[in-house]
Amino acid sequence: MPLPRVRFRTGAAAALAAVVLAATACSADATPATPAAGATTTAAVTPPPAGAGFDYQIGGAYTPASDVKVVSRDHTAQPAAGRYNICYVNAFQAQPGAEGEWGDLLLRDANGTVVIDEDWDEALLDLRTADKRQRVAAKVNGWVDDCAAKGYQGIEPDNYDSFTRSRGLLSDADAQAYIRLLSAHAHQKGLAIAQKNTSELSGNRQANGLDFAIAEECGQQKNCGEFTPAFGDHVIVIEYTDSGLKTACSRWGSLSIVRRDHDVVPKGEAGYVRKTC
Repeated sequence: MPLPRVRFRTGAAAALAAVVLAATACSADATPATPAAGATTTAAVTPPPAGAGFDYQIGGAYTPASDVKVVSRDHTAQPAAGRYNICYVNAFQAQPGAEGEWGDLLLRDANGTVVIDEDWDEALLDLRTADKRQRVAAKVNGWVDDCAAKGYQGIEPDNYDSFTRSRGLLSDADAQAYIRLLSAHAHQKGLAIAQKNTSELSGNRQANGLDFAIAEECGQQKNCGEFTPAFGDHVIVIEYTDSGLKTACSRWGSLSIVRRDHDVVPKGEAGYVRKTC
């Protein structure tokens, strides 16, 4: 069962984000931000409706509430009838226990040790060469094909920011080169594709072919405004605390905003929480 990747920008992580943001702003790959009133999208794909009621169901599917117009579910689940459906895939890291499926595509350090995201006990995928990026994308795009066949309209590729946890082995350029492979394939299938977190790369969203953003805890971290210059109101905000929800609603109320429990359990299970503005 996938769980949300909540990343707090503190200490060294904040410093790294600032460096990446500055480098991105100066790179030839950077594109001017679109007006905050709305972001352009690739032709023939439709992003989720801006400001629509949202539910985050990657921990298990259940019948959405009447106010919900957009739902995100794991790629193994069926989409929700009558809603805009986003298909979640763990695109940059291996699910726990699935390391054997990736062979030489796991990221290893100079000693041959697999690099692990310790927060989630997930092995990072090796995106350092064009060949490996193509091979990783081939597997992930197989899941994207399944999403399209099931009737999903959008893709949520998680862990775009895995380069920040790679011990310096991966760069933001590696991540962006790889996500362009995913976005091109998603668009071929008629699917919109999200930028998940990683606000420091928002300025490159057009070059990377990204159509909307999904931001966890940007109310809590007070950085939702780092997404809106590039994506306009096409930003989905997921908070896990009442304080984060209050801040997001008061400062960025035109976005799609929801509070879920940290384990995003299905409705009816212990610990379930869903609140909106």
